[in-house]
Amino acid sequence: MKHYLAPDTTIWKGRISNKSLYLHEKVKCVSLSDIPEPPKKSITLLGYACDEGVKRNQGRVGAVKGPETIKNSLGKMPNHLPSTVQLYDGGSITCSKGDMEASQEALSAAVASLLQKKQFPIVLGGGHDVAYGHYHGIKNYLDSKKEGQTIGIINFDAHFDLRQNTHNNNSGTPFYQIAMECEKENTDFKYLCLGIRKDANDRSLFQTAKELDVTYVLSDTFQIQFLDEINTWIHAFIKTVDHVYLTIDLDGFSSAYAPGVSAPSPMGFTPHIALECLKTIIGSGKLISMDIAEMNPKYDVDGQTAKLAASLLHHVVDTLYKA
Repeated sequence: MKHYLAPDTTIWKGRISNKSLYLHEKVKCVSLSDIPEPPKKSITLLGYACDEGVKRNQGRVGAVKGPETIKNSLGKMPNHLPSTVQLYDGGSITCSKGDMEASQEALSAAVASLLQKKQFPIVLGGGHDVAYGHYHGIKNYLDSKKEGQTIGIINFDAHFDLRQNTHNNNSGTPFYQIAMECEKENTDFKYLCLGIRKDANDRSLFQTAKELDVTYVLSDTFQIQFLDEINTWIHAFIKTVDHVYLTIDLDGFSSAYAPGVSAPSPMGFTPHIALECLKTIIGSGKLISMDIAEMNPKYDVDGQTAKLAASLLHHVVDTLYKA
């Protein structure tokens, strides 16, 4: 398979219990094509080892190593999954010779295949250009069922990522690309951004968000004391869609929690508000797939950002599949 790297078993290590007390003892490393359709619930981790989009967007490169770093941190965490729930590492989609578009196409095919096999895909990036390929994987899967189901995108992020792709596609353009395709197909573009910062988006991006009818919560409101109000917005958004695609950009968090990202800032949000909102999204029963973007181990401090990403994943899977 082009643009694909099989899972690396050496990434998964930690305390040895011989009782599957830790996730490195739970996970099964299986080539993407060999992942089975399970009789019961199952989760597949899939890397998107590509930071070409970050490079094109003039960001700090290094996120290509993000997937393996997150997996390594996750493996050390305790396993609370029921024995009936399988956890697979399906390897990583790769990028060669700067061909980001080919990587996005490969990711799209992989996500569609996983959904067809009744897996819950969790994609680990890599730049936020992961969102374009991931969204299309979900869309292609739903289109194959011919039921006309709608996808709502919820993005935890400081940035809209609605830059126009006049010169090239990059990590700042995925949602603009999706919006333009929705316009051509005469379908609704459903997009909710949580944590938008005014110091991270110029006025033209706010104007684009307005023209595309994007719903967003500014960072000064995306705080735990406003949780009830935020949950009201989330509930209202989710009611308008059939499925939710969740994408978490780690550079939305304050650099106090996430220094290892492409565009760090001390002005981001905290993990506490993100965790509470995740409970609301998962509780809707509409979450179909998710990803975490912009993990850049080159700039991480004491593995802090990797631990944050792993803790977010741990929280999601624990909430989805309570023992």
